[in-house]
Amino acid sequence: MKRIFAIALFAASSLAAVGNLSAQDHMVRATIPFDFILNKKVLPAGSYAISSLSPNAVEVRNLKGHMAEVSAVLADDKQSTNPVLVFQKYGNQYFLSEVLGPSSALNVAVPRSKREQRARRQEAILRESSQTLIALK
Repeated sequence: MKRIFAIALFAASSLAAVGNLSAQDHMVRATIPFDFILNKKVLPAGSYAISSLSPNAVEVRNLKGHMAEVSAVLADDKQSTNPVLVFQKYGNQYFLSEVLGPSSALNVAVPRSKREQRARRQEAILRESSQTLIALK
């Protein structure tokens, strides 16, 4: 009986280790030096972990403040030799636009929120929008 329990425990721990390895394949880290907007939430500057929850969602988690935001995403066809986060900047506001990660699970585009659409329209009048890239680790 003890032997069966030991084998079952070993099997369960092996499966948990494999699950953690595959989860790490779909997670990257980045230090973002400015506040940015994802969906309706303003996230502060800091270190973040970005992970794929499913083909249609990513989680952006602040490593120090434990603040997280989950966003719906769309598959992105773009290929990047260096994994990066792509931000759209309108005035002094940064919006997370794309995650171009090391795996296809993290090559995603974040749909524009109403707030970003509004900022985009306002900046189109002023013509002061730009794109910012942050390297992933």
